[in-house]
Order: sequence, then structure tokens, then C-alpha cells
Amino acid sequence: MAQSTTNPLIEIVDLTKVYKMGEMEVHALRGVSLSIQPGEYVAIVGTSGSGKSTLMNMIGLLDQPTGGIYRVRGTESQKLGKKALADLRNREIGFVFQRFNLLARATAMRQVELPLFYAGVSNRKSRQMATDALTRVGLGERTHHRPEELSGGQQQRVAIARAIVNQPSLLLADEPTGALDTHTGEEILTLFEELHSQGLTLIVVTHDPDVAARAHRVVTMRDGLIVEDRVQVPSKAAPAPAFPAPAVPAPQPEADSVTQPSAQPATQPRVILETLDGAAA
Repeated sequence: MAQSTTNPLIEIVDLTKVYKMGEMEVHALRGVSLSIQPGEYVAIVGTSGSGKSTLMNMIGLLDQPTGGIYRVRGTESQKLGKKALADLRNREIGFVFQRFNLLARATAMRQVELPLFYAGVSNRKSRQMATDALTRVGLGERTHHRPEELSGGQQQRVAIARAIVNQPSLLLADEPTGALDTHTGEEILTLFEELHSQGLTLIVVTHDPDVAARAHRVVTMRDGLIVEDRVQVPSKAAPAPAFPAPAVPAPQPEADSVTQPSAQPATQPRVILETLDGAAA
């Protein structure tokens, strides 16, 4: 990968994480080093137990490493107290989770305003910022709807609006399409691409190769280590196939032409689905 002259947004050097379970130690991260530049779109992939979720928690400042260095915009996280860590997290990082994590009785507007309340933003300004964020994700007409009145895709869009309302430097998404059907998942990934094109740095943690195929860079983890870090040309969403039209019955021969060869049965239209990496399904 070409070296960038800009300062990294995320800088990780020899990061380790050890969990103690009774007398046993579990080494979740075994010396991970990673640098992410502003504006990158990165997928972190790996099987269960590979360490990708632990690394996500470290990047999101939800947990502290056992050893090594983690910097966000040059600020070393291990040197910060709890309040400073929370302020850094709220200012720089937006989170999108698989299960949306919405409040059952709150409107979309209230859901998105919540981070602004903790940031001390005035009511008038927070309402405008929440409206702008919901409009940005295509829900400008759903601001007063509660989760039960929204589809799964719309609920995830509310969660994304909540994640970006503070205008963070980094959007961190954990299996963001895992609870969605294929079509709705495609819509969310397309929205991510739009946000990325507007300058947002995006990290998606996933086990789904189709989701990872949309990123510009893929970091693969195994046994607490990065085993591959490669750039790629992102695949685009395959257009949703149209439902095949009903077969038109073949014309029947006229009564006076029974000696003519019978018409061949109408051929059923063949629909070919393509996976995101171009392989025929």
C-alpha cells in the first residue's frame, strides 16, 4: 500500500489484549499494528475468535488494551482518564451495530438527538442537527416515527443518523447488515458508500465476504493477529434481478394445419444472479 503523507487517523502499534478467566489467560490480540488514514473505507474480517471484535472494541475506545499503543488523531488513549476517553469517543467515533440499539418508545428525532444531549448541545441546535442527519440518510419524512413504525432498514438508517449526527471522524460499523434481508442490506451498504464519498472514514467489522467486497481495503485477522492487509477495487452492488415474467403459452396450431410441426414449448426465462464478487450464483 502506498505511503500517505497525511497523519493517520488511527494508529495502532503492537497492541495486545489478554483476558483472564480464572487461572487461564486468553490472548485475544497478540501484537497488532495498523494504521488507517482519513477517508479510508476498511473492512476487518475474520472467523469467530479471530480477534476482530476485540480490535473493534479497542478502536472504538470501548475497552483498553493490555499493552501497545493506540492513538486517535495523535492522542494516545492509554494516557487519558475515563472522562477524557468518553469525550474523545463521542467527538471522533460514531457506532453502528447489528441490532440497531434503538429506544423502543423514542421517535427517530429523539434517538438521533441523544448523543447531542450528552455533548451539551442546545435544544434548538440539536433538533436542527438531528433533522439534517435524518435527511442525510433518507429519513427526512420519518422524524416522528418510533421504531415499531419503521422497517428494519429504516431503523438501521436511524442508527446511522445517530452515529453521524456529531460529525465524527470515523464511523465504526459492527456487522451492520447482519439483521437485514439481502435487499435492505444492499441499501445500507450503498448508504455507506455515499457517506464515504462525502469524506467519512469508515471501518466495517464483518464475517460476510460480500460486505467486505464493498470496501477499498481488507484487513484479515486470525488468532489475534493480522494475517493479511490488502487494497482492492471495491465491487458495486449488483442490480436486483427483476421477477421473471410469466411464460407466454406457445400458439396452438390451427385446426387446418395439424400436419404442421407442433410449436415448441415456450422457453422459461433464465435469471442469472451474480454475487458481489462477480461469480455466478
